[in-house]
Amino acid sequence: MAEPPEAGEATPSTERRPRGVRTVVSPVEHAFRTEWSPIVATLRRELGDLDLAEDVASEAFAEASRRWGLDGLPDRPGAWLLTTARRKALDRLRRDQRFADRLPALAEDLDRQPEPAALVDDQLALIFGCCHPALDDAARVALTLRSVAGLSTRQIARAFVVGEETMAKRLVRAKKKIRAAGIPFTIPPPDQLEARVDAVCGVVYAVFTEGHASSDGAALVRGSLCDEAIFLAETLCKLLPDHDEVRALAALCLLTDARRATRVDADGLPVLLADQDRSRWDRDRITRGLAHLVAARALDPAAGPFRLQAMVAACHAAAHRYVDTDWRTIVHVYDAMLAQGGGAVVALNRAVAVGERDGPEVGLAELDRLDAEGGLADYHYLPAARAELLSRLGRVDEALAAYDSALALVGNDTERRWLASRRERLTPSPG
Repeated sequence: MAEPPEAGEATPSTERRPRGVRTVVSPVEHAFRTEWSPIVATLRRELGDLDLAEDVASEAFAEASRRWGLDGLPDRPGAWLLTTARRKALDRLRRDQRFADRLPALAEDLDRQPEPAALVDDQLALIFGCCHPALDDAARVALTLRSVAGLSTRQIARAFVVGEETMAKRLVRAKKKIRAAGIPFTIPPPDQLEARVDAVCGVVYAVFTEGHASSDGAALVRGSLCDEAIFLAETLCKLLPDHDEVRALAALCLLTDARRATRVDADGLPVLLADQDRSRWDRDRITRGLAHLVAARALDPAAGPFRLQAMVAACHAAAHRYVDTDWRTIVHVYDAMLAQGGGAVVALNRAVAVGERDGPEVGLAELDRLDAEGGLADYHYLPAARAELLSRLGRVDEALAAYDSALALVGNDTERRWLASRRERLTPSPG
C-alpha cells in the first residue's frame, strides 16, 4: 500500500499487551504469547470443534492466572496448560452426549504431549482452516486473529472499527459456515499447497496493511495490528521455513514496520519518509527483516510479489539518509512488479519513485499518464502525489487544486488533517 505521497479474552484478568512493546510480562502473559496457537491447534484436532478448543484453552489460561501465583510456575507451562485444557474439555464432554464417542480417546491422551512434528501440522491445519477460500475475506481475517493470534472479540472489533456485537456475529457466522460446509482443518495436498499458502499470506498482509495505514477512523497507524501480523508471519516462517514468499512476507512486514516510531509526529500527523529520523528506526526489526529476505532468495528472477515488495522496503531500510536511497533499484523492482501483472497502485508507486530518480517533471508526466489511463479515480494518493510534485515545481495554484481533490477522496481523519496542513503551507499566486 502506498504511503503518504513522497515517495484477550485469553485471560479474564487482563487485555494482552501488544507484542512489539518491550515490557516485563507475567508468566501467564508470556505463556499466552507462545502457547495459545499450538494449544488451540492441538485441541481443535483432538476435539474436532474450534469453539470448544478456544473455550477450554481460555479456561486453562484463566486457571493458570489463579494458580501459578500460588503454586509457582510449572516446569513445562505449555504441557500444564494443554493438560488442564483437556481436563476441562473432558468435563464438558461428559455433560454432552453428542461428544460421547470422543471421550475415550481424549482421556487416553490426557497427559500425552504432541510430538514437535505433530504440533507443526496442527498449527498449519488451524491456519489453513481459518484462511479457507470458502470463507469471505473479513471472516478469514477475524478468525485468524481470534483463533491463531488469540485476540479477543473486543480487540478485533476495535482494530477494524466495528462494534463488538457486529464482530461477534461475524465470528459466529464464520464458524457456523465451517461446520455446515464441512470446511476441513487440514494441510492442503501438495498440488494445492502453493495457492493456499498465497491465500494465507494475503490474510496476514491484510492485517498488516490495516495496521500500517488504516483505511478509516482517527489513527493512521495501529501498532497492535502490525505486531499481530508480524507474529503471524514469523509463526508461518517457523512452520514453513523453506517457503520463499512466507519468508518474504515476514521481511516486508518487519522492514516496513521498523519505521513506525517516526511515521507520525507529536500531533499524530504523518511524517514524510524524507523527513523521518532514521536513528529512531528499529534496527532489530531491520536486521530480522533482512535475514528473512536473504532466506527468501530475493534475487531470484522469478521472485514473487512479497519478495519484490520486501526488496523495496530493504532499499529504504539500507539508506542511512534519504538522499542515499537507491531509487534506480526501486524503479527496477516496480518494473518487475508491473511485468508480473501489478496494478494501478504499483504503477503509482513507480511514478513516485521515477520522480525521485529523474526529477519532479518526469514524475509528473508519469502521473499524468496514469490519470489518463484511469483506474485510480477514487484513490486519494494520486492527487496527493501530484500536489507534492507540483509544489516542488512552483506550480502553486495547480498544487492547491490537487490537494483539494485529495481531500475530497481521503477517508482517514489523520491523513485528512495532514493533507490540509500540507495545503496550508502553500501560498496562492497573486491575482
